[in-house]
Amino acid sequence: MLYSIMTASLFLTILNSNNRIQLTSSFRTLSTISKTYNFGSSSSNSRSSSSSSSTFKQYDNVQHRSKPSFPSTYDNSKLFSTAEEKQKEESASSIPNLEWIRIKDVEKSFLEDEHKAIEIKGWVRTVRKQKTLAFVEVNDGSDLKGIQCVLLFDTISADTKANISKLTTGTSVTIIGKITKSQGKQAYEITSTGLEIIGDCPGDTYPLAKKRHTLEYLRTIAHLRSRTNTHAAISRVRSTLSQCIHEFFSKEGFLFVQTPIITASDCEGAGEMFQVTTLDMNNPPKTKSDPEDSSSQEKIDYTKDFFTKPAYLTVSGQLNAETYASALGNVYTFGPTFRAENSQTTRHLAEFTMLEPELAFCNLSMVMDNVEQMLKYVVKQVVHKNNDDLEFFSKFYTKDLLERLDTFITKPYPRVPYIDAIKYLQEEISKDRSKWQFPDVEFGTDLATEHERWLAEEKFKSCVFVYDYPKSIKSFYMRDNEVNDKYDNKETVAAVDLLVPGVGELVGGSQREERLDYLLKKMEENDLNPDDYWWYLDLRRFGSVPHSGYGLGFERLVTYVCGIENIRDAIAFPRFPGNAEF
Repeated sequence: MLYSIMTASLFLTILNSNNRIQLTSSFRTLSTISKTYNFGSSSSNSRSSSSSSSTFKQYDNVQHRSKPSFPSTYDNSKLFSTAEEKQKEESASSIPNLEWIRIKDVEKSFLEDEHKAIEIKGWVRTVRKQKTLAFVEVNDGSDLKGIQCVLLFDTISADTKANISKLTTGTSVTIIGKITKSQGKQAYEITSTGLEIIGDCPGDTYPLAKKRHTLEYLRTIAHLRSRTNTHAAISRVRSTLSQCIHEFFSKEGFLFVQTPIITASDCEGAGEMFQVTTLDMNNPPKTKSDPEDSSSQEKIDYTKDFFTKPAYLTVSGQLNAETYASALGNVYTFGPTFRAENSQTTRHLAEFTMLEPELAFCNLSMVMDNVEQMLKYVVKQVVHKNNDDLEFFSKFYTKDLLERLDTFITKPYPRVPYIDAIKYLQEEISKDRSKWQFPDVEFGTDLATEHERWLAEEKFKSCVFVYDYPKSIKSFYMRDNEVNDKYDNKETVAAVDLLVPGVGELVGGSQREERLDYLLKKMEENDLNPDDYWWYLDLRRFGSVPHSGYGLGFERLVTYVCGIENIRDAIAFPRFPGNAEF
């Protein structure tokens, strides 16, 4: 390929780790001529000049990709040449255009043209060498299974043979060849004519030896664990879930709103928030609690801080999403949230992802409809698109995973008032209190995970909505229900939780309190300063409407769909008490 630059005066500096080359040209055309591709001419460590020229030519010939930066070393004498030399080299070159394909697209590529030369890039999983050939299994992350590459020693160069002898698990490689139908267990394989090492991987120090590792160990090397089958599969499932969530809400006419991460409001009123400050906390500015009383205690003067008031990492984007729902109708936010809860359980993270839709002119029953429709849609898509990954999880983690997901998709979700759920639990616990960690259950009890899972797994054997919770255990923004004999004249709010087998609570939602006087009273009961929520209260002052919403802990959904137990394995780099590594 020819690159020509017309310039009056050009000073070209090419920098790399080994060379600094300066070239000056005046009123002439500078031509970059690629060297004829000769695969396998590189040295065994893939760092010779000829190797780099081959690599440069190889990248130029690949279709459908942008050109990379210059390789780290190359033959400077071949960088520029005359047009006549270019013509000779082009006529001598016979290498076909190579298409770089992902392993997941191998079958599609074969069906399109079974004779074309292709290129695979990835990381070596296994190497088996025999007298006349070698089998190299390569995976590029796009597919669970990877692909087997067969290299016949009498059809490859000596340098390629030398490269094969240097292969270890984790080595990154480029392989060229043709896709052929396999005689083994897999459907297709690559009959390879060349292999080049891109990055060595010393077997004696590589943390991921060819054996199974515990998930606990893999958390200590989170920067490498995505190379394992388990975490690669989790990542693919997580990606599909995320994409399908956006797809669902787009089809339903929702608008996607990006809400702020930094906030001065505590949505949940629990006080478990990470503070954001630029103050020197070893010597923060101080002010008197009562400026007129010299004997009053000192407190931190946040007027000197960046935001002139205490600020935190958000625990929810809900309050902000409500502002847009009050103008645009149905919206949703989907992003990171934070909670400074000192919990080491398998269900909690300090940083996690929340899906939070808000629906205008909507009551609690309509919210439950939306939750069920959304979850069934996204899980059905994952079953269709990630079937190999789910079969892997079914084989190694949760034997009945596929059956569980089928029930999740096909069976309607029952709806049960909280007061009835308490009665069911009391009846079951009375049979043998010793089986329960928390046997004391009554109206006003905040259900524990064991209670939630029993309702979903034993009582209903499916996902189940529990709604109309006691006012005393729910957040200030949830709408008060009328007090009547339906719930023994007890105070309840229009709140709902979706309980899921194997997980417990997956979704929490409510109808929001749209009445200003009720909301002000509830804020007073929860010791919240209305001045901090003036903008939220304005939504009730100016054109208030009934509206509802919910929050879904995305990592909990990932654990459920993948059949894994610990939420720390459902996110790339988990944050929890005592750990902020990577």
